[in-house]
Amino acid sequence: MKYVDEYRSAELARGLAAEIASLVRPGETVRIMEVCGGHTHAIYRHGLEDLLPPEVELVHGPGCPVCVIPMGRVDDAIALAEEKDVTLATFGDMLRVPGGRGSLLEAKARGADVRMVYSPLDALALAAKLPDRRVVFFAVGFETTAPATAVTLLRARAEGTPNFAVFCNHVVIEPPLRAILETPGLRVDAFIGPGHVSTVIGTDAYRFIPEEYGRPVAVSAFEPVDLLQAMAMLLRQRAEGRCEVENQYTRVVRPEGNARALAAIDETMELRDDFEWRGLGTLPRSALRIRPPFAPWDAEKLYALPGVRIEDPKACRCGEVLTGQIKPWECGVFGTACTPERPLGTCMVSSEGACAAFYAYGRLRRPAGEPVGA
Repeated sequence: MKYVDEYRSAELARGLAAEIASLVRPGETVRIMEVCGGHTHAIYRHGLEDLLPPEVELVHGPGCPVCVIPMGRVDDAIALAEEKDVTLATFGDMLRVPGGRGSLLEAKARGADVRMVYSPLDALALAAKLPDRRVVFFAVGFETTAPATAVTLLRARAEGTPNFAVFCNHVVIEPPLRAILETPGLRVDAFIGPGHVSTVIGTDAYRFIPEEYGRPVAVSAFEPVDLLQAMAMLLRQRAEGRCEVENQYTRVVRPEGNARALAAIDETMELRDDFEWRGLGTLPRSALRIRPPFAPWDAEKLYALPGVRIEDPKACRCGEVLTGQIKPWECGVFGTACTPERPLGTCMVSSEGACAAFYAYGRLRRPAGEPVGA
């Protein structure tokens, strides 16, 4: 297939749905976790759950890069933005993420210099335009966005840009998946592997899931036919007694990943000893920090940050949504006290958040007998 409409073919989708139904036994429940927030939005936007038999249950994973950032790190970013010589630049989603002291948009309203950019290279270009200020890029994301930050650090060093820095909050995918697999009482039978992350790290990076935990994985692209095909792959493995990593996204993803992107990350960043995740707590070696040779561009070395751990609001259950323990509509404040306009948690803010996806596409299609805000 060459064109996007082919990946949205109703005929192909119905055929795959029929195959999926034929691969499950009546009365059993197969729980499939889509790790990536982009997959969650595609599933809700295209109504894929309505095509699945009742035996297949989709649960949401921790693959939304904005959603997993804890409130304390948002407050650190606000502290940076409030430094008198700092212009803080970041992606649009991060501007509205609530911290203990409000959001970056609210900090901007109080007088902080906060700018939205589309890439870290935009932030570097901004530094060239503002020589009397230090531009700090608030970097977030999994291995998908880390290469862009890495390349920007390399360029900042090559160009000798003294007034640019990075506040690094990049995270890696393996530790949260291990944490989910080792959570008592949380059953996940198979995984739809994230597409964008896999373009960088490859499919071999997930081999620990079938080899150590006995769960199959299918890495998928983002169109309806892609996702249904990945589900069929997983159920076919179960029916045939196989357990391995399969690659549905062959048009982009390779087993070994992107060597140049991985090399750029390795040159500029290293694993932290530990890092706090929303919903998962502190996970060892689960995030990246800037390597010592790049300390002149490391905001955490240049500024004293609060570094305070802040509890999420009691009413917000983003952590449980991120780990597949509840669905968005099972949170008591969903769609009432928590909306995209006034979010309590990150899952309602991000363009990849499960709560935002269900709010936008699924509120009128929720399961019978499960009211919003119940």
